[in-house]
Amino acid sequence: MLQRHLRAACAAAAAAGALLVAGLSGSASAQPSASPTLPTAAETLRAADAPPALLGALQRDLGLNRQQALRRLANEAEAGATAGRLRAALGTDFAGAWVRGTESSTLNVATTDPADVPAIRARGADAVVVDHSLAALDAAKARVDRAAAHRGTTGSPVWYVDVRANTLVVRAIRADAARSLLTAAHVDASLARIVKSAEHPRPLYDLRGGDAYYIDNSSRCSIGFPVTRGSQQGFATAGHCGRAGSSTTGSNRVAQGTFQASVFPGNDMAWVAANASWTATPDVNGSAVQVAGSAQAPVGSSVCRSGSTTGWHCGTVQQLNASVTYQEGTVTGVTRTSVCAEPGDSGGSFISGSQAQGVTSGGSGNCTSGGTTYFQPVNPILQSYGLTLKTAGTGPGDPGDPGDPGDPGDPGDPGDPGGTWSAGTVYRAGDTVTYGGAAYRCLQGHQAQPGWEPPNTPALWQRV
Repeated sequence: MLQRHLRAACAAAAAAGALLVAGLSGSASAQPSASPTLPTAAETLRAADAPPALLGALQRDLGLNRQQALRRLANEAEAGATAGRLRAALGTDFAGAWVRGTESSTLNVATTDPADVPAIRARGADAVVVDHSLAALDAAKARVDRAAAHRGTTGSPVWYVDVRANTLVVRAIRADAARSLLTAAHVDASLARIVKSAEHPRPLYDLRGGDAYYIDNSSRCSIGFPVTRGSQQGFATAGHCGRAGSSTTGSNRVAQGTFQASVFPGNDMAWVAANASWTATPDVNGSAVQVAGSAQAPVGSSVCRSGSTTGWHCGTVQQLNASVTYQEGTVTGVTRTSVCAEPGDSGGSFISGSQAQGVTSGGSGNCTSGGTTYFQPVNPILQSYGLTLKTAGTGPGDPGDPGDPGDPGDPGDPGDPGGTWSAGTVYRAGDTVTYGGAAYRCLQGHQAQPGWEPPNTPALWQRV
């Protein structure tokens, strides 16, 4: 029977093979490597294409070492190409494909016709004979999709084709809800299986500096910097954007959070606690910058701003600790810059290098003719509300690197540091702490974080 399918699908198989193999390296096999320790030529070539972050995540999350991760990538790529060729060859008999195993990633291909088994095995795959074709299961799922469009499905929120089990699975909080859905879809019981589940899926969105958000479904501002407060996630922004209790929606108009505290005038600071659909990130929209910390930049430093109206613009820090009077009153302790901004940019991120500086407050001019913009420094916001800046976790970045690690032989590098220095605390220039039996004076305002201990950051701390 396979020969009949092969003749009918020859051209399709060739096309599918060309598309699927185009990105492969060498002759990676879906079978176990002949050498358990040395990578094949295909794996060696793929190493150059595999981003280090990808390899690191595979090793961390799947419990692999580097060679196992490379071998798995190569074998899975070849398995995908082989599955594509067999799908074209088997036609309506095809019932799905999957891989199993850690390194070898053995390919399994299912068919409804036992006569296809030898040809599947000839391709190096394991053959599995099943009752239902993939086309039949996909058609059943499509009927459920159509039925779900006209009824509530919160009691049975997930359904999918499970090719390994050769069935349509409905994951349900309530079994009766799943049965009702399948009945409405006219799906035969032999094609489906109901699985009891407590899963409550929800969309997941990122909080990024500079992204738009809406207040009480009316005015628009920009996210300053994502933060955490214990397990609560949220973001710092300008106080004039909203009052405590005001609700926010994201740039996608999805419910986002609630203002927890807000001050304006006097200062121009606020923070919003996000709901469980939103995750704080160290990213700033419009650039490749990730926030590494909040070391204050001196006058004359370059500084850039991200906002939802005008995007990414840069200038310099002109004065620190300025006071500015708006129509609503005077705001003190802001930083004056030569960066332009326009309405809607309020609350957005000001950053120097990788170091968070503050949130956009107000100014004059625009981004066509140029202007002056003031920002509320971020460290007082963090300190006032007990917030922790969301950082990339890589320590000081470049530029803005607070300094090289201290000399390991320095008596200020203890095994058990003790002292008053504490990660998460916002320090101002002139503050003093003890660490490892030594005293240090703060040189630049910043929020302390692991890796920025006083002996390791001479640009932030001076031993006294």
